[in-house]
Amino acid sequence: MKKIQLDYYQSKNYFSNMFVPVSKPLLGEEEESRVIEAIRSGNISSFQGGYLKEFEEKFAAFVEVKHAIAVSSGTAALHLAVIALGLRENDEIIVPTMTMMSSIFAPIYEKVVPVPIDIDEKTYNIDPKLIEAKITSKTKAIMVVHLYGHPVDMDPIMEIAKNHNLFVIEDAAEAHGAKYKGKMVGSIGDIGCFSMYANKIITTGEGGMVTTNNDSYAEKIRNIKALSFGKEHKLMHQSVGYNYRLANLQAAIGVGQLEKVDKIISLKRMMGSYYLAHLNDLEDIILPVEAPYAFSVYWMFHIVLRGKLEGKREEFIKKLKDLGVETREDFVPYHEQKIFIEKGYVDGNECPHASKYSKEGLYLPSGTDITEDELKYVCDAVHKVAEELKNKI
Repeated sequence: MKKIQLDYYQSKNYFSNMFVPVSKPLLGEEEESRVIEAIRSGNISSFQGGYLKEFEEKFAAFVEVKHAIAVSSGTAALHLAVIALGLRENDEIIVPTMTMMSSIFAPIYEKVVPVPIDIDEKTYNIDPKLIEAKITSKTKAIMVVHLYGHPVDMDPIMEIAKNHNLFVIEDAAEAHGAKYKGKMVGSIGDIGCFSMYANKIITTGEGGMVTTNNDSYAEKIRNIKALSFGKEHKLMHQSVGYNYRLANLQAAIGVGQLEKVDKIISLKRMMGSYYLAHLNDLEDIILPVEAPYAFSVYWMFHIVLRGKLEGKREEFIKKLKDLGVETREDFVPYHEQKIFIEKGYVDGNECPHASKYSKEGLYLPSGTDITEDELKYVCDAVHKVAEELKNKI
């Protein structure tokens, strides 16, 4: 790409009338027609209509697993995974420190202690090389998070789990359709968990999915996600259950989304390729990688500021916002969360790579319906802001 000259931006009009949100879902007739049918038929709850069953069956086929159980959120999916695997109070679970806090909250709901692991500096995923040193007699599971749509290096994870008799939970909330050595994420560990929030690759507005090849786990999750109703007498409950159900109305959207999931993933990868090609001349910005083992779905295009831009993230975000480009800062790592430092779970200093990169990281507009004109506009805005800030003392 040609280096952009400053005089390219002399016209204020170019940056005056555009707004590019950080994420927009790709919705259309496929979803609308099914939602209207569900409304007109009155089949809108979790016990009415056929969209829920269809959504689960098609999602299981998509992820290449035996079972997919639709639930109310990605957080609910993670919580149900912890319960299904029998993790209990004072057990420990290995987790990546860099993640949405849902990955941490879910085990804590069951008083299971999350043990943070630092990130791999290239992918920002959990670093497998650091796991064994944190395993104790209390460790019962490893949770991986396929961050920003890039798969974790799963072979060493599965080997460690096998050697130490540990369960593996895949948090694939951001990674529908991502593959590790040709295998779909969510099909490799004992249980996979997906989010269907509005900004995810497949959405139902709110919602989630649990995937597994284990019949026993699937049966337990189906039971406890729906108040653990009795088999012979519905209102004689089998155990303490949760109302983590997804409605037929939401599943109608999900079925429509699955009809075009290949298109969505293709658009995401085209978005990632565009950014990589048009931002690769910016030496003070670290761009995401796609590891040789990975098929990334670029849930969000994540960048990290360095060099002359280091320490200027908040100003970088503000200036982009002023130009109509919405962004989001990186997650605050688990080991730096004050509520957990106060509880004594973490000390705030144990994962230096995550601490460093989280303070400089952000992601750019990455919606599934982002246009080429919008991508060009964002890249131009990033060049403009980067040029201004790197020369500012």
